[in-house]
Amino acid sequence: MNRTILVGRLTKDPDLRYTPSGHAVANFNIAVNRPFKNEQGEQEADFIQCVTWRKQAENLANYMKKGNRIGVDGRIQTRSYDNDQGQRVYVTEVLAESITFLESRKESQGNQSQPNNAQNQPANNPFGNEGQRVEIQDSDLPF
Repeated sequence: MNRTILVGRLTKDPDLRYTPSGHAVANFNIAVNRPFKNEQGEQEADFIQCVTWRKQAENLANYMKKGNRIGVDGRIQTRSYDNDQGQRVYVTEVLAESITFLESRKESQGNQSQPNNAQNQPANNPFGNEGQRVEIQDSDLPF
């Protein structure tokens, strides 16, 4: 079984290209945080090469940019080629079969600095106080 699931941030804008037959292909790298900190107390990350094809490649390149958080579901693949010096180069990458955008377009444009303004919430929203104490009277209870 070969299945990989990753959640991380794009390290740069996706690189969208087209094959001679017209198929879109996007190469991208994501930084995935490790679940622990090093001896200096710093969070480390792994930088993972990924590739996706066709419409998904175009959507990724059109809607996601450096720093955006994405989820990738796919498989690991290896390939090799001979470089200009005649040396065999091996590449291991994740073939992204499904990509989930984990930030909305508004969040990715930096508008998340004003989370849930009271003016954006209806006045009768019972969940509008987000974590603040709510006073409930016995007469409010249905039982």
